Amino acid sequence: MIKAIYLDCDGTFIDLYGVDGWLNDLINKKVRPYKIAQPLVNLNYLARLLNKLQKQGYVIGIITWLAKNSTEQYNEEVTTTKMKWLDKHLHSVHFDEIHIVKYGTPKHKVVNHPYGILFDDEENNRVNWLGTAYDVNNLLQDLKALL
Repeated sequence: MIKAIYLDCDGTFIDLYGVDGWLNDLINKKVRPYKIAQPLVNLNYLARLLNKLQKQGYVIGIITWLAKNSTEQYNEEVTTTKMKWLDKHLHSVHFDEIHIVKYGTPKHKVVNHPYGILFDDEENNRVNWLGTAYDVNNLLQDLKALL
């Protein structure tokens, strides 16, 4: 059986909602909040945990939504910005899957291993996930416990 871990980004380990004016920027199709959002956790430690889990056979993936009510062009800009953020801040992690999908997409429908583990701040995503889902309050501790 394949072991897989999927991480949401915004509100899970990236503090998008802590950026002043984030909602107004998203409404006005600006990528600024995605560019400047700070981490919610120690990213060096997160990277070490993810790399260790990957060495133990886990598939490591990202599953994150685009902005609500966005255009195709804005989706492309947000996708590029999110990918650059991940590369800049978690460069040492070689994700097996990265899914940046339309807002509201059921996350289990787009990943390769829907019975894996999901870390997500959104309760509905956790409830609808087919595998085990964790809130993000203890993200680093919960990941460490999987080692």
